[in-house]
Amino acid sequence: MSLQIYTYKKNFAVQKAERFFKERRVQVQAVDMKKHGPGPRELQLFARAAGGAYNLVDRENVNALSHPVAHTDNEAVILAYLAEKPEFLRTPIVRDGQRVVIGENQAGWQKLLDAQK
Repeated sequence: MSLQIYTYKKNFAVQKAERFFKERRVQVQAVDMKKHGPGPRELQLFARAAGGAYNLVDRENVNALSHPVAHTDNEAVILAYLAEKPEFLRTPIVRDGQRVVIGENQAGWQKLLDAQK
């Protein structure tokens, strides 16, 4: 299965992930969440990988943290909010089927590559 990198905008962490895979000559499919936002099932998968929907919210984004939903523990409310506003997701999100790595995590990315072998 091919690797996918979900991004909303190019930031340092996204560029680092793209460079990580490029250096290892691994093709990845870029998914621009501005054009193709994640669906409810994808968000649930991401939340499981992150240890809960609360951990999917980008804590470095001031606009995301200013919204009351970012401070609730209600998974359904957070996921509905992130479905409407994918720019508040922590990126990059690297996916290989059901395996997902959220954020800048080179060890996690390497595990995805090792699992493909």
